[in-house]
Amino acid sequence: MDELEKLIADYKPSQTATELVKQTKIVLLAGISGAGKDSIKQELLKQTDFCDIVSHTTRAPRNNNIISEIPDVDYHFIDQPTALGMIKEQQYIEVKIIHDEAIYGTSVSELKKVHDANKIAITDIDVQGVDEYESISKDVVAIFILPPNYDVWYQRIQNRYASINEFDTEWPRRRTSAIKELGRALEVPYYHFVINNDLEGAVKIVDSIAHESSDYYKDDEARQVARLLLLALVDIEC
Repeated sequence: MDELEKLIADYKPSQTATELVKQTKIVLLAGISGAGKDSIKQELLKQTDFCDIVSHTTRAPRNNNIISEIPDVDYHFIDQPTALGMIKEQQYIEVKIIHDEAIYGTSVSELKKVHDANKIAITDIDVQGVDEYESISKDVVAIFILPPNYDVWYQRIQNRYASINEFDTEWPRRRTSAIKELGRALEVPYYHFVINNDLEGAVKIVDSIAHESSDYYKDDEARQVARLLLLALVDIEC
């Protein structure tokens, strides 16, 4: 384990960061790539009571459906030395390495902006990040977004790439990541599962959960979809 991996594995947020998480209403949107986390988030951000937490990452901007990511809007794109300095100075709330290559993290300063504006903080995040938030505060709201089935999800993933060759190169890693994310989400008690079959309907459900008015919402069907999707991913050949 090199210095960076050890720093991330041992990382603990500062007391200031811990208190900030506890004092802020936070909604975390997790889910496998292509499930629609960002689409749901963007719809909610049209409302005045939500505010985005823009994460930091060391990876390069991507093209999603041929649309380029925008620096400081989609992510704060930084280099590895900058990320390393932020870790050493405890400027993150949570930080991790994704796909064994890029550093992702939520900065204290980003969350403080939302807290000071008295908004609901919302971000799309991986299950590792959710676990880290949950270890700080049990009051964070964790929502796992699902595609309606395997076939729809597979097509959504394909559409993210400019060519079939690019997709074929990335597919094994995407599949492995999806298996890990689904498996983790199903084994812990704190997720609300939501199927993103109809964007407008999914946004309404997430909005209701975020505002703690979701007593009517039962996610048994969504959990079954998650289990079936996981089985499909495990059973197929790469």
